[in-house]
Amino acid sequence: MSSEDLVKLRCIIIDAFPGAKFKAVVIDNGHTINCVISGKIRKNNIAILKGDEVDVEVSPYDLSLGRIVYRY
Repeated sequence: MSSEDLVKLRCIIIDAFPGAKFKAVVIDNGHTINCVISGKIRKNNIAILKGDEVDVEVSPYDLSLGRIVYRY
């Protein structure tokens, strides 16, 4: 799968779990997504907290799991 196949959504973090895992809500429709942090965010030590607005990449095959790629 190439990076063009991924769906990019704008979400708000509602819960944080150990191991850099998060639960986010899509702003448009209220769908809940379980998320992990991408490598660039982890490498640059960017903190993500509850209430932050983020971009999440989601595979069209599994819409319940995503990867956080940008924090606003």
